[in-house]
Amino acid sequence: MNKINALFNNRGSEKLLSLYFCAGCPTLESTADIILTLQKRGISMLEVGIPFSDPMADGPVIQDAATKALKNGMTLQTLFDQLHAIKDQVEIPLVLMGYLNPIMQYGIERFCQACVESGVSGAIIPDLPFKDYQEIIKPVADRYDLRIIMLITPETSEERIRFIDEHTDGFIYMVSSAAITGAQKSFDDAKQEYFRRINQMNLRNPRMIGFGISNAQTLKAAQDNAAGAIIGSKFVTVLNESKNADEALDKLFDALKQ
Repeated sequence: MNKINALFNNRGSEKLLSLYFCAGCPTLESTADIILTLQKRGISMLEVGIPFSDPMADGPVIQDAATKALKNGMTLQTLFDQLHAIKDQVEIPLVLMGYLNPIMQYGIERFCQACVESGVSGAIIPDLPFKDYQEIIKPVADRYDLRIIMLITPETSEERIRFIDEHTDGFIYMVSSAAITGAQKSFDDAKQEYFRRINQMNLRNPRMIGFGISNAQTLKAAQDNAAGAIIGSKFVTVLNESKNADEALDKLFDALKQ
């Protein structure tokens, strides 16, 4: 069974925590250590960012990390090589998060095959049109048992959400707002209503809430309204500050108590 499906099937009442970091940042060789450290510390699932020069959905923190990673020499092939080297040590689901351009340049079939060979269970491609997903990406990904995770926002219509739910597998990434990534102090009434509205739809796929989670209030709101939370910018910030995954996680956990 795909590790993403296994994680959600076996979680019981546990609320999951997934973290995002950009491959190749803070250093070119840090990716494997970050993954193994976070796995050891009990993180449920990891999103590994593929650095790209024009990350349109990302705020300044993740844009800066991508720029550093590219300057460090990170490429998609280097990332696959690094992941393949630790494949047998990784038990939690790994999800690559990247934009369509570098994936298309690498080749869809080659990308999906490399994901499986490197122990990757899924991919998130924020700028992937759903029509292209259905017609081009999904048939190939399905052959490799690779989950392509789609995003929904407060602006996504109920019809569209149900269509995504019907034609995807793994989980649905609920973006907390239509804005770019970045830490927020709280989720306002409009976001809370959005969470409740999606809850009432009784979707087939489990959901994870991301974008803006950085403290106790936003974490609780996400975990109360979905299977778990995804934290990106806050973790990338503390990781850049400490340059050490263990210390960064300590700082993150401290922030999530406040």
